[in-house]
Amino acid sequence: MIALLALTGGVTLVAVTVTFGIARLRRRYDTIDTFWGLGFALVAVVSFPFGTGPLALRLTTAALTVVWGVRLAVHLHLRNRGKPEDPRYQQIAERAGPNPGVRIFVRTYLMQAVVLWFVSLPVQFAMSGTGFGVTAWLGVAVWLVGFAFETVGDEQLRRFRANPANRGEVLDTGLWRYTRHPNYFGDACVWWGLYLLACSTWPGAATILSPVAMTFTLARGTGKPMLEKGMRHTRPGYADYIARTSGFVPLPPKKLTPR
Repeated sequence: MIALLALTGGVTLVAVTVTFGIARLRRRYDTIDTFWGLGFALVAVVSFPFGTGPLALRLTTAALTVVWGVRLAVHLHLRNRGKPEDPRYQQIAERAGPNPGVRIFVRTYLMQAVVLWFVSLPVQFAMSGTGFGVTAWLGVAVWLVGFAFETVGDEQLRRFRANPANRGEVLDTGLWRYTRHPNYFGDACVWWGLYLLACSTWPGAATILSPVAMTFTLARGTGKPMLEKGMRHTRPGYADYIARTSGFVPLPPKKLTPR
């Protein structure tokens, strides 16, 4: 297992470095956004032949990870295509001095490589699980719920943004009526589902910090808080939307008392 962890770590580092080279050629540092999902798919594919677990468990783990990763990569690439680069990368470059590339590589690319490798630990350990039992089936069910929330939520947001009449408005219908971030909630569920696939062994169960880290990042780290900070200033009705809508876990909207 140690050899596999070292291999996936090395592959992730090489892949991130290549992605950085592509980003430099494209002059768009947000290329890492597309790599994020593909990186997890790569780890799953590399881990698959080294696993000692049942073929059904390994195939399921690899398939679910690849499907999630490729869909996310395509979604983010299409979202970013033809638009100005994410202001976050521009701000890092502006504050970096004469060598912005070095700062971005270390602070963004290498950091994401470490996070990606750590979060993917359940996928790697699931490849050497002992069987496809109740927890594995539960993991598939949780993954399906998460994938549905993420996919449907992203599509609802895409259609909302594509309508010029919605400029400056807040999406509060569909899944967005029950949670301000159905895509983030779905993302977290996907990784809890993959974690459950690893729980047929104690080492796999010990990777619980991986889905915890992903969930914390989405709900409290660079996901929800950073996005909402900007939304408060660009969407006049967003404060009311926050008051009546759950921030992460889907819940019935609150009924606000008229002022």
